[in-house]
Amino acid sequence: MISAVRGGWRALVERGSTRLAVVPGRRCCASAAARSHAPPGANRSRYVLATAAVGVALIAADYVYNEKKFFKAAKVGNIQELRKQIEAAHGDGKNSGDAGEGGPANRRHALGWTALMVAAANDQPAAVRELLRLGARPDLPEQYAGASATAATTGLHPLEVLQRREDEFCSAMNARASFLGWTALHYAALADSTTSAKALLEAGADPTSRDHAGRRALHYARDPSTTRDVILEHVGKWEEAAAAAAAEERRRFPLEQRLKQFIVGQTAAIETVAAAVRRKENGWADEEHPLVFLFLGSSGIGKTELAKQLARYMHRDDPAAFIRLDMSEYQEKHEVAKLIGAPPGYVGHEEGGQLTRALARRADAVVLFDEVDKAHPDVLTVLLQLFDEGRLTDGKGKLIECKNAIFVMTSNLAADEIAQYGLQLRREAEARAAQRARAHPAPAADTPTKQFDEKSESVIMSHPGDIEVVEAEEALQVSRKFKDTVVRPILKRHFGRDEFLGRINEIVYFLPFSRQELLTLVQMELKAWAEKARARHSVELRWEGGVLGALADGYDVHYGARSIKHEVERRVVNQIALAAERGAVARGCSVLLRERAGRVLLAVRAPSDKDYEPLDLAQL
Repeated sequence: MISAVRGGWRALVERGSTRLAVVPGRRCCASAAARSHAPPGANRSRYVLATAAVGVALIAADYVYNEKKFFKAAKVGNIQELRKQIEAAHGDGKNSGDAGEGGPANRRHALGWTALMVAAANDQPAAVRELLRLGARPDLPEQYAGASATAATTGLHPLEVLQRREDEFCSAMNARASFLGWTALHYAALADSTTSAKALLEAGADPTSRDHAGRRALHYARDPSTTRDVILEHVGKWEEAAAAAAAEERRRFPLEQRLKQFIVGQTAAIETVAAAVRRKENGWADEEHPLVFLFLGSSGIGKTELAKQLARYMHRDDPAAFIRLDMSEYQEKHEVAKLIGAPPGYVGHEEGGQLTRALARRADAVVLFDEVDKAHPDVLTVLLQLFDEGRLTDGKGKLIECKNAIFVMTSNLAADEIAQYGLQLRREAEARAAQRARAHPAPAADTPTKQFDEKSESVIMSHPGDIEVVEAEEALQVSRKFKDTVVRPILKRHFGRDEFLGRINEIVYFLPFSRQELLTLVQMELKAWAEKARARHSVELRWEGGVLGALADGYDVHYGARSIKHEVERRVVNQIALAAERGAVARGCSVLLRERAGRVLLAVRAPSDKDYEPLDLAQL
């Protein structure tokens, strides 16, 4: 019997997991020690029991999750092994490799891919269907970024990464290339696996999903092929559904409403941009040319932020859909190559240009040319072709169609003239508002009122005159006469060509902030610092209403919201930092900002105190 057990032991060792092979050694040693002090019959029965326990442990070892076996099974289409490994993964109490992806079927390889991607890349439709049945998600993105990048992040040698990619994923693909963002459908398209593509699409795979290069699965399908036809059919359905959903969202949540959540003031500018975008989205615009804006106004007044929010609204926060180029980097003639790519034979030819690379990824992006007035005239010539034809030829001779893109240029040209004109419009509007107020006087309020701003957790002491209340602020409109006689000659003198200005759909004017808008900006800046103080230092920051007016007085029309930011840092943050350095403000304290004769003063309340005590920094 002992010989029979030993024969079974050898079979189990050959078949079982190597990590449990040390178990019988420990148990045999314990049995040998026990035999020296036990009767012969007891020794024999203990030996049999110990050997049986070892056999059970080794059989169970076959169901311990093994990464290599799991992905190998997906590669060769071994359905039984896939089921066994997923059951073992269920039993070990662990979830997928990445938090939030969920389920053993979605476990990632140590180098970034999933079993579903492996099955699709190796044309194993049966394995694809089984993995989907067992809970694999079809739209998980690939994390393999090429041998070099993956080696740098994992600490492996690049040759080892190459070998593992070929052995444990697919030997027919270039392991040196980056596959970031690929889905299983991308791999099925590249492998021309029609059955796998159908299974993935029926399971809800998104055929419009893009990889790190901005390409859909359709880009990698053979033309013509059945796989391409299947994907193309589903792309049409997804695009129709997405267009319907977007139209419904725009109806319920218009662009103006979105922009006004993030942009202070600038009502006329927001309405101008929203109207032009609405024409384009609803098919009431020239489809042969892209939409082009020129934003004019002082620095720090919301021009760049409006372009960012426009991209977020149109492309649902896709970072690749917003392209920002600082045109101060293109002041020399030779820097045109940096924009569209160097011609063949020149250094950097293979890299392409900054603009052409970005547009190749997202041809419908929102492109911001910041401070376009600083660019070289030859760069403007390239932009003229882009605006006029809606396409661009890069240094490699490749044509990039971008008629669906939106181009936004910002400039400080005529900023002083626009600022002075805006201030004049503000004065006229205030005079009309005062006249209406005299005609319809409001009830007098002689006593200060105490309010609590729950969102910012700030105490606001409002006195008459501290905060200007405007029920419906008048939207200021720039007159046609000012545009034609003041602004256009400045633009024409700088750009030197009418055809360039003629390709701009809308010139949008950003005017100086009103008093109410300045108070809003100060409130927003103080809220931001209150959140930082709470998160970083456990300090509660509060303020009285008069502080808003005192800080708003530091507004500089030439620097816009940046002047408010600097004023808060100079008059508030500097004092708090000094008080903290000298020990007057510690963790758990509350700081109250007060205004006295135009000055912003601090009052501090310790955690154990009930009242705020004025703080004189000069005495510290």
